[in-house]
Amino acid sequence: MIRGLGTVVNVSTIVTGAGIGVIAGSKFKESTRDLVTSTLGFVTLLAAVDSIKSMWDPKFISSLPTGWTFLVVLAALLVGTLLGLALGIEPYLERFGRALKNRFDRHGDSPFIEGFVASSLLFVIGPMAILGSISDGMGSGNQQLVLKSILDGITSIAFAASLGWGVAASAIPVGIYQFAWTGVGAILGSVLPTYQILAMTTTGGILLLGISLRLIRIKEVPVATMLPAIFLAPIFAGLAHHFR
Repeated sequence: MIRGLGTVVNVSTIVTGAGIGVIAGSKFKESTRDLVTSTLGFVTLLAAVDSIKSMWDPKFISSLPTGWTFLVVLAALLVGTLLGLALGIEPYLERFGRALKNRFDRHGDSPFIEGFVASSLLFVIGPMAILGSISDGMGSGNQQLVLKSILDGITSIAFAASLGWGVAASAIPVGIYQFAWTGVGAILGSVLPTYQILAMTTTGGILLLGISLRLIRIKEVPVATMLPAIFLAPIFAGLAHHFR
């Protein structure tokens, strides 16, 4: 089995789905595209709730000292946000998106940056991207990434119908992110413990909540700035595990 093939398939489905979405979306009225975007916001909210409920998973609770599940997620979010501010992640993503927009969408026919940022975060948040990529790197199968590819392809059609070519551009950070985790799997040859994945899933769910608020146009949450929290969550969970 070729390592990294799962990510190649994932990237391909995002680009293909986005292309289909842009063609279909061009035939929609602006009011229809706005309604589709709001609907996606509510669906993303549902996905956020599904991820956040991992905080009450017995495997997560039993692996940490009593009451520490909330503290681990809180610490990851606070420290991760401060780190994201120091690194300037959100402005960097916006500059990158703007450069791509000038290259591929010069006339400004679509909300390129919003599509790029929102879909990039949505496609990389979640345990399937990490576990699937690690499993792919270990050579133990890419079934998880194939499933994720199908889901991302369908989602990219819906997103691109209202957010344009920025959704297709999100395949770039998705590819980089997942290839990095494939490398981790190839080097380490093992996966993260379940409780660390659950910590990551819960934190990712909160970031998804931020994305849903942006899509519904309730509040422009700087979700990209909070992205380091996903990587810090399993680290903090691991540290807390030693005090159990």
